[in-house]
Formats: sequence, structure tokens, C-alpha cells
Amino acid sequence: MGSERRGLSFYILAVLFAVFVLFLYGPIATIVVLSFQGPNGGLTFPMNGVSLHWFHALFQQQMVGDFGGAVTRSLILALMVMVANVVLAVAGGMAFRRRFRGATLLFYLVIASLIVPSLLVSLGIGLFFSQIGIDPAWYSSAFGAQLTWTLPFGLLIMFAVFNRFNKSWEEAARDLGAGPWRSFFHVVLPIILPGVVGIALFGFSLSYDEFPRTMMTAGDSNTLPLEVFAMTANVTTPVIYALGTLTTAFSAIIIVGALTTMAILRKRRLARAI
Repeated sequence: MGSERRGLSFYILAVLFAVFVLFLYGPIATIVVLSFQGPNGGLTFPMNGVSLHWFHALFQQQMVGDFGGAVTRSLILALMVMVANVVLAVAGGMAFRRRFRGATLLFYLVIASLIVPSLLVSLGIGLFFSQIGIDPAWYSSAFGAQLTWTLPFGLLIMFAVFNRFNKSWEEAARDLGAGPWRSFFHVVLPIILPGVVGIALFGFSLSYDEFPRTMMTAGDSNTLPLEVFAMTANVTTPVIYALGTLTTAFSAIIIVGALTTMAILRKRRLARAI
């Protein structure tokens, strides 16, 4: 039997996909390679030696900016957004399983923040905090601004999860005498757990590298994206590439860790079902 010949459309789509991958990962690969420049290397090719010099320089005291503080603030803020995003999205998903007055209006109000320009959201929240006499800060106004970005995604994920949820399992638990909380923690939550992990991962990653909605709301202390942006105006060495490489590696570790956790949970569930 001869192999089926591929049409011209296959090769056109393959070329478009290759261009897309190159456009998506080419800049990241360039930054990673240039971060290993030698001590006398610059911001562009050609490479002038290979070393870890700029990774070491990244943590030196003479570096411009507060890299350690910015990373700490970004991590704490991302964890705050992740927890709030999971709690609110799961609660919202549970609430929207039943019809209630104003449900449609509430849904569109939540989703509308996705279509409002991020800078306008940031400016509005920053002005609101100033008007009520509270100084904008990364742990208050920036936290709220980032939730307007992550919560709609979390809610939409929960809608998809509950759309495939078989209510008979929950009803069976109720018939056996389980109360609402017990049926939620012992029946509903284990079933929707992969979706909850996805919401947590979404919330953390979106918050960790969020720039526009944090720009006007972070106050005097920069988060990591704001610190990187400030460094582009002051730092003219490959240390900025070293920072980009480390943050990219950190994000990759978080994603791989989450996917591994989901795979382990799925494997344990299948083992119990056998």
C-alpha cells in the first residue's frame, strides 16, 4: 500500500506553523543565548565568549534597581491572586449552576473587564484609591486590579468544568445523608480538582508577569515586570537577559510542576477506580 500523498494545503499550514513557532520562541531563545555572554559581551550578537558572569552580576549590590524585593513582591502578589482567584472562581461556578435574579447582568459585568483596556483599568483603580485617601500599593490596589484580569478566566474555566459535571454523583451523596459541605469536599471537589489546579496555575502565571494593570496601582514598590521595564532604561549590559532567563526558567518550573501534579492525581484516581 502506498502512503497517502499530502496536499498543498498541508505544506502551507506547516510553513505557517513553523513561522508561528519561530515568532513565539525565537525572541526567548535569543535572550537565553545572549544571557551567557562573556564578561566583555554586549547586548547583541556576536557572542564574546561564554560564561555565567551576568547571572552572578544580577545579584550584586551595585546593580540598578531592587531585584530581590521585586521578585519577593511579585511572588507574594501572585500567590495572593492565585488563592483569591481559586476561591472566587469556584464559588462563582457553584453559584451559576442555578439560575438567580441578575445572573446574566453579573456574568457580563465580570467578563466586561476583559474587553476594557488594561491601562484604563489600572488608571481607574489607582485614581479611586487616591480619591478615598488610600495610597496605592502592590498588596491592595494592584491586587484588586489583577483580579479583574484573572477572575474572568477562572470563571470561564469553571463554567466549562461544571458543564461536564454529572450532578447524579452529588445527588447520590445527598441521598446517603451527606450535607452540602461534606458532599462538596468529598464528591464535587475531587472531581473538579484538575480544573481547580488549572485555575490556580492561570491566576499565578497571569499575575506574575502582569504589567499594564499593575503600572498605575503598585505604588512606590515595583513588582518584577515593572522592575524589568525600569531596568531597560538604565541597564545596558546582558544582566537584563540573565534576569529574563531566570524568570522564564522559574515560570517553566511552575508549569511543569503543576502538570506533574495533575498527572499524579489522575494516575491515583485511575488506580482507585480499578
